[in-house]
Amino acid sequence: MTERAPSACPGKPWEDKFVRYEIRVEGHLSETLAKAFPELGHVVMAGQTVLFGPVVDEAHLFGLLARCQSLGLRVVEMRPVPE
Repeated sequence: MTERAPSACPGKPWEDKFVRYEIRVEGHLSETLAKAFPELGHVVMAGQTVLFGPVVDEAHLFGLLARCQSLGLRVVEMRPVPE
């Protein structure tokens, strides 16, 4: 895990570290769409695509969700992954 300086938002899960997230979207993402998320890995399974990787802060998380929305992706589930 990569450490970073504490955030200005005490009590948030990313206060002192990156948090790994999984974002499940409906359907199979093409390689072209997956490239819209260069900071995340992805795997296709059971009619869904799971994007996964470190999220540095709340702004990054909301940015990922906004990117999903702008690409017309339906987010089925989003969750932090336990260490």
